[in-house]
Amino acid sequence: MSDVPAVKAALKSQAVETPSWAYGNSGTRFKVFAQPGVPRTPQEKLDDAAQVHAFTGVAPTVALHIPWDTVEDYGALAKYAEERGLKLGAINSNVFQDDDYKLGSVTHPDPAVRRKALGHLLECVDIMDATGSRDLKLWFSDGTNYPGQDDIAARQDRLAEALGAVYERLGEEQRMLLEYKFFEPAFYTTDVPDWGTAYAHCLKLGPKAQVCVDTGHHAPGTNIEFIVALLLREGKLGAFDFNSRFYADDDLMVGAADPFQLFRIMYEVVRGGGLTSGVAFMLDQCHNIEPKIPAIIRSVMNVQEATAKALLVDRDALARAQREGDVLGANAVLMDAYNTDVRPLLAEVREELGIAPDPMAAYRASGWAERIVAERVGGEQAGWGA
Repeated sequence: MSDVPAVKAALKSQAVETPSWAYGNSGTRFKVFAQPGVPRTPQEKLDDAAQVHAFTGVAPTVALHIPWDTVEDYGALAKYAEERGLKLGAINSNVFQDDDYKLGSVTHPDPAVRRKALGHLLECVDIMDATGSRDLKLWFSDGTNYPGQDDIAARQDRLAEALGAVYERLGEEQRMLLEYKFFEPAFYTTDVPDWGTAYAHCLKLGPKAQVCVDTGHHAPGTNIEFIVALLLREGKLGAFDFNSRFYADDDLMVGAADPFQLFRIMYEVVRGGGLTSGVAFMLDQCHNIEPKIPAIIRSVMNVQEATAKALLVDRDALARAQREGDVLGANAVLMDAYNTDVRPLLAEVREELGIAPDPMAAYRASGWAERIVAERVGGEQAGWGA
């Protein structure tokens, strides 16, 4: 049986990073749905993130997206976060929302466009220096829509050149996290379409380059936990972007589509030492029709529940069944853990952390939702257009 005090200690030490953009307005390709009380500035996003951390106890960092979170003084923004019990986390670059990037950014056939994109990536490292952030997260929408549109191998050369320049700029304690997505918005080839491509580039770059696994960026039926296990084994799993998908898109709440998959992923994380090896557990979600802060709180709770169940797996019994070739017995060990109601355990963990056992109820009772609706009148709400 699992050591309950050790399980509790692991849950208390887990940290889930929330994304600044999840607090703003978002939507589909066709419409952005504005909500009352949405932040108007990066500072107000941090105010909301502080509420998530206060009610969950395990969300102490906030990822920024540049230029969505551009400010004049990033050191001052870091201080603002610190005053609210937070730290600034990963810096996310944006080389996909400029007209110049229609045919790509760092893989664009025009050297001038490539220089512009690289300049932005290097600017993001400058911001990391000012905020004290450890991680630079890179996702490229670069790709092609039609056969013959561009040279596939040449685009990989351009990508490698840009990544190498950014890698050389990183400080000793900084990391590059390379994300992948198998399609969208490019429909014929994507320049970083899968974990293997990301891994190959990171392997050549060196130890400060690691792979970011976005749980929504895979074809249906992909065994994501196999990817997680392999990257952990190779020491190349740097981070997760947690979200869910049903069909072709992603960014739904983590665990919403397949909570069993999230459990399987977290078991491989636990088994592979990922809870203590510096892997960043980040949310990457857009809350289009649901209220922002409660959705983020629920997402953090979903990660906690999957982690708790993974920690409760009787690994001695599982190893014994595996050695004996007991197929059904081994599967039953995992299913017993998955079918455990861990909500009472997590309520105890929260009470021991000095917070309310039910984060959702505590947030509803706090009055914060009503307060921000009343106070955040005027100005321009944070978000992205469509």
